[in-house]
Amino acid sequence: MAPATTALPASGPAVVAHAKGDLRIEEVPLAAPAPDEAVVEVLYGGICGSDLHYWLHGAAGESILKAPLVLGHEISGRVVRPAADGTGPAAGTAVAVHPATPGPGAARYPADRPNLSPGCTYLGSAARYPHTDGAFSRYVNLPVRMLRALPGSIDLRTAALIEPASVAWHAVARAGDVAGKTALVIGSGPIGALAVAVLKRAGAARIVAVDMHAKPLEIATAVGADEVLAAGDAEAIAAVEADVVIESSGNHHGLASAIQGAARGGTVVMVGLLPTGPQPVLISLAITRELELKGSFRFNDEIDDVIAALADGTLHIDPVITHEFPVEAALEAFGVARNSAESGKVLLSFGSA
Repeated sequence: MAPATTALPASGPAVVAHAKGDLRIEEVPLAAPAPDEAVVEVLYGGICGSDLHYWLHGAAGESILKAPLVLGHEISGRVVRPAADGTGPAAGTAVAVHPATPGPGAARYPADRPNLSPGCTYLGSAARYPHTDGAFSRYVNLPVRMLRALPGSIDLRTAALIEPASVAWHAVARAGDVAGKTALVIGSGPIGALAVAVLKRAGAARIVAVDMHAKPLEIATAVGADEVLAAGDAEAIAAVEADVVIESSGNHHGLASAIQGAARGGTVVMVGLLPTGPQPVLISLAITRELELKGSFRFNDEIDDVIAALADGTLHIDPVITHEFPVEAALEAFGVARNSAESGKVLLSFGSA
């Protein structure tokens, strides 16, 4: 870790998406921080599905690359220079990051749900132009309001999962009280596996995980799934009759399975982001079963709940991490992360913890 009294380098390695299929590791200058910004030395970063989309497609949904974008929003690190205005964590503090900056816009939204604010920006996102650079860089300036100090009991490698675990926590919270209930998770990639872990902590009596591949199901079992099913076994999925379903596959086949696997009067939470445009959905079945279909998008203050649960040992998520690569091998890391049959969460390491 670079001491706060030591001059920081003028630049550092970063993972930058330039266009479809054009991902580069290049030196990016470290700008002077604003008075309310701390300089964070990034130690670990998790590769998210949106990072993969910017690399593979030059876009993540409707967020289209118009200029080079530093990727990354799932990070952990240490403050190496505190904010000049005296706010925020001190130098040497281990931190996780809440990547969102809520902002107003023309559309209305509930004041207590800032994740839905129309002007919201997110680290490593091309949703707006100029784009909001992410944090896959050795050093990054971040507003102190984004930083969450971590207790010493949380390993910084595990801490790279705090952001996606917060997404999963928000999705489970959208389902309401799950204690004593049967839960079905469709899609056992990193978000699905993290949802399993959150459901386990929340007291679900029976958790069934579904995926196309064996590796994600192994991970789901390791974090708390009681049963696993192959995605193609429609009869077995329908027989679950879950009170709560978390749909995290992000495709219409998974959403169909979620509706079919829900009990009458059950709740289906959709956290997997389907492609833009019309999607074939079993709406008639959802109507006749009086299912509650709920969207789930990012998170709000759930990050604080995740940190508390990791600190007290009630949330077990380490098995979700399957690979780690130095930032210099980011191209290889992205290739591994692309293969959901063999990987869970793939981490980049940027320095020494």
